[in-house]
Amino acid sequence: MTERTARPARDTEAPYGPTPASDPAAPGVAAPGGEGALQPVGRLRQDWPRTFADRLTAPLPGVRAFARLAREGAVRPRPEGLRDIPLLPFAPGPLPGAGPGTVAVTWAGHASWVVRVGGLIVLTDPVWSRRILGTPARITPVGVRWEDLPPVDAVVISHNHFDHLDAPTLRRLPRDTPVFVPAGLGRWFTRRGFVRVTELDWWEAAELGGVRFDFVPAHHWSKRTLLDTCRSLWGGWVLTDRAGHRVYFAGDTGYGHWFAEIGRRHPGIDLALLPIGAYDPRWWLSDVHTDPEEAVRAHQDLGARRMAPMHWATFVLSSEPVLEPLTRVRAAWERAGLPREDLWDLPVGGSRVLVP
Repeated sequence: MTERTARPARDTEAPYGPTPASDPAAPGVAAPGGEGALQPVGRLRQDWPRTFADRLTAPLPGVRAFARLAREGAVRPRPEGLRDIPLLPFAPGPLPGAGPGTVAVTWAGHASWVVRVGGLIVLTDPVWSRRILGTPARITPVGVRWEDLPPVDAVVISHNHFDHLDAPTLRRLPRDTPVFVPAGLGRWFTRRGFVRVTELDWWEAAELGGVRFDFVPAHHWSKRTLLDTCRSLWGGWVLTDRAGHRVYFAGDTGYGHWFAEIGRRHPGIDLALLPIGAYDPRWWLSDVHTDPEEAVRAHQDLGARRMAPMHWATFVLSSEPVLEPLTRVRAAWERAGLPREDLWDLPVGGSRVLVP
């Protein structure tokens, strides 16, 4: 693998707060077309702000919201909403071949993908554990056995919530695996012995083996302990190979203005991996999780050619019936008049090849 290093395009003293997305000249805002600040692989910083709360696009829930949630008990589907667990799509198969120009994805479940791009094997938010903290066990097995994975060339992390940052899974990786993480999260990895950790701010990028890793905004938040709310950033990733093929991994996000801006700065996204689950009740989750209809709308805002749903059929995190996200996203896709072949509604363990 080769690594490319360039001098950061942004003044490191520039403010970290939100800047007008419509003004490419504003501090911290890159020019259109995906040409963000290119950072060296392995870049860690000690001068991140103490909090990224100014990046929130909605207020975090307060005491009244938690009291209402406890009163309503709306954190798990009713029994009739769980009866379709045996019908959840699970069809593991062999991983696609790996030519240097191959672009392919395999859904391991939840937000975990095996992405082949530019000759690299990239894992997104890898969670191979059967159970995560505070959540019932998986309702479908992992779609790819760890033993069947080829050597992993890189990992991208969207944020630090336990269903996206899983310490037991990451312990399985060699400590020299390149890991790309949001600003403020690098220390979590270096404390665990990882030696090639790259921290990025929104609209920054790094390049590994000819693949460009752009970190882009999301409508979400971060928290892992009682004392670290919004101490690290959250976001998604745009992976671009030398031929210009682009895969967008949204991570965990609600619906909002960032999708159109990401599409403007990274035109021609070939495949968008978008979350469609963990959305009910809406009064509680609408700010941080897209529902299926919003995911289709986000796909259109991005200007992406294809969409692959994720963040459902794996962990029970909310109260919608377990099979509902799939039926609703298919209906929303049809109502939008989009080509059926461009909705890659994969089973857990399923793969699709964009470029052979």
